[in-house]
Amino acid sequence: MSGLIGKKIGMTSLYNADGQALACTVIEAGPCVVTHVKTQDTDGYQAVQLGYGEKKEKRTTKPLLGHFKKAGTTPKRKLVEFKTFERELSLGETLQAADVFVEGDFIDVVGTVKGRGFQGVVKRHGFGGVGGQTHGQHNRARHPGSIGACSFPSRVFKGIRMAGRMGGNRVKVQNLRVLKVLSEQNLIVVSGSVPGAKNSFLILDK
Repeated sequence: MSGLIGKKIGMTSLYNADGQALACTVIEAGPCVVTHVKTQDTDGYQAVQLGYGEKKEKRTTKPLLGHFKKAGTTPKRKLVEFKTFERELSLGETLQAADVFVEGDFIDVVGTVKGRGFQGVVKRHGFGGVGGQTHGQHNRARHPGSIGACSFPSRVFKGIRMAGRMGGNRVKVQNLRVLKVLSEQNLIVVSGSVPGAKNSFLILDK
């Protein structure tokens, strides 16, 4: 599956032929440099490693510096492997947004959701609370209520929905349509929203 590494720029809206406003996300897709070409003979599987984003040399380990030097490029912040590409790529080659995506494509976007810290059951799982303010329940509005039985099974089952850390996990959003490709600015506009905060890294799979 071919693709690129990108960065979330923000959200905007576009109008379709019927005059409806569509919520869209603007993504900087590339430029990505081919930093490693893996083959069946040398690595046991086929893949292409792409690098994206600049990184200071003093913040890069010496093994990685040699890795990037072999590819003839500067140190990169993000490295991702892609299994297949439509054409053969060579070490050190640069890929732009227009080289991979065209308008009308459907892509999958992988990102890390914004971390929301420790949250209760109402925000984390959509609970409705335990009822109104009557019958002496003056401080139970957003509480989870009962979480288990008494003498049997005498325990709380694993995986029960409770308060806890929310967000910060890796999520894939599938089948987003590429509405526009701005080749000069290296930007693509996709329909809908994608996970992550502004300027966060994204993996775009075609």
